[in-house]
Amino acid sequence: MAGINLESYDFVASENTGSFEPLPEGWYTARIDGAELKPTKAGTGEYISVAYTIEGPSHVGRKVWGNLNIRNPNPQAENIGREQLSKLSLAIGLPAMPRDTDQLIGGVAQIKLSIRRSEQYGDGNEVKDWKALGGGSAAPQPTAAPAPATASAKAPWAK
Repeated sequence: MAGINLESYDFVASENTGSFEPLPEGWYTARIDGAELKPTKAGTGEYISVAYTIEGPSHVGRKVWGNLNIRNPNPQAENIGREQLSKLSLAIGLPAMPRDTDQLIGGVAQIKLSIRRSEQYGDGNEVKDWKALGGGSAAPQPTAAPAPATASAKAPWAK
């Protein structure tokens, strides 16, 4: 058993009130704390369950969850989910689509939240979009290829 010296402990203020009320719609900076591949309820597909912690500009410490449908008998649903995974991956700076859900963990991006209305489950947040912290895509930008050398081309200092 270890003693706790409470006199040397400083409490840290947090905006996390433990509330499950949906956050206001808008853009938030969030860190991915968890990502797990799960089967759909029907057992005919799979989705990635992503857990986010809000880092700002408000509601610091609040948790938000979202799902990315990556395998589904409906090709349109599957395509939407894979496009969402692409956007998320680019927003956190991954150079390619992730091969493992662990590659998402620790990633930080801006997420756009909306409010999903549900009489059965109550209102909740839904992650609708992702972008890099600077506001755009964090995807590596292609660089211009150097102009091909010609036989008559000389270095600028050559006469």
